[in-house]
Amino acid sequence: MDFNMRLRGLRKSRGVTQVEVAKECNTVERAYQRLEADGNKPSYDTLIALADYFGVSIDYLVGRTDNPEVSK
Repeated sequence: MDFNMRLRGLRKSRGVTQVEVAKECNTVERAYQRLEADGNKPSYDTLIALADYFGVSIDYLVGRTDNPEVSK
């Protein structure tokens, strides 16, 4: 699954808006919209913030695994 599809699915499963995710991850709404719309690649800091916000691993977000669990 592509990054943008996975990101959109996580957001919808949480029932939050793009504005809410953008605010929580310290990014502007338009930048977040582009991540979902066309798969723009996030900065390293944004990728970490998204993984932390959704409680998933970075590998899950970028499609390297189907296991969303974070290894600590």
